[in-house]
Amino acid sequence: MAEQPATASPRWPYVFASGLAMGSADVVPGVSGGTMAFILGIYGQLLEAITGFDLELLALLRRGDWPAAAARIHLGFLVPLLAGLLGSVLLLVRPITWLYEHQPVLLFAFFFGLIVGSIVLIARHAHWGLAGLLAMALGVIAALVLVTRTPVTMPHDPFTLFWSGAVAIMAMILPGVSGSFLLLVLGQYQHVMESVKGLEFGTLIPFALGCITGLLLFVRLLRWLLSRWHGQAVALLMGFMVGSLWKIWPFRTVLESTVNAKGKLVVLRDALAAPADGSQLAVALLLMGAGVLLVTGLEQVQQRIGAAEMGG
Repeated sequence: MAEQPATASPRWPYVFASGLAMGSADVVPGVSGGTMAFILGIYGQLLEAITGFDLELLALLRRGDWPAAAARIHLGFLVPLLAGLLGSVLLLVRPITWLYEHQPVLLFAFFFGLIVGSIVLIARHAHWGLAGLLAMALGVIAALVLVTRTPVTMPHDPFTLFWSGAVAIMAMILPGVSGSFLLLVLGQYQHVMESVKGLEFGTLIPFALGCITGLLLFVRLLRWLLSRWHGQAVALLMGFMVGSLWKIWPFRTVLESTVNAKGKLVVLRDALAAPADGSQLAVALLLMGAGVLLVTGLEQVQQRIGAAEMGG
């Protein structure tokens, strides 16, 4: 999908809907909210808005220059985006975690189609010289290394939650790398999801502080790479998305599992598998196709919005 320039300002209903999509994706281990931002064409403006939180912003606030401060962080963009994202996490965490536990094939088949469709569309913006191919290969390898890690047992103290949030948010902002899956690897996913459901602030506050810290530091590096070597950076991000398909393939067989303290099954290791029967494959293919069609439809909507705003 064509990425909107950082100066473009899509209207708030579209931004709010994008936040809903990002939040629903971030809940699912294996799917990245950054992927949804890339698919929806708001990735560049998202990075631009986050990097606005700096010392210059503090100086503007001290001087009372509220309009300049709001413009620096793209407040008209961030407010509906965060409203959609937080609303999605709070409202959809239960149905999506239910689908993840009870209907994973249907859930992952749809997201698989979304990512395949976005890879095809994003490929036109990548650099396909030697440097781009090497960057894509690096992205594929890095994603495969991350998504094939075995979950570990970690404590749930504030310090561990803080750095787990920092690591997870770095992944969430990258297309193709799932912050939720990294939380699963770090042994924090179930604990954080249960805390979201129960609004347990003793867990959520240190986790949120870690997310904010990791986001402010990492986004600057990512934005610098995109501004300096845009085509190669897009190829790298595309490689992350290609590598993540291993984890999102809907048909899997469990190699090793355990039961957590709350009596829920936790998969430690799994592998790719074939569909159980033809009907299951047919349903999965339909959902994959729906995901691909949704991506292409979103691109057309985005292009029409852009054309209308240019014409207006």
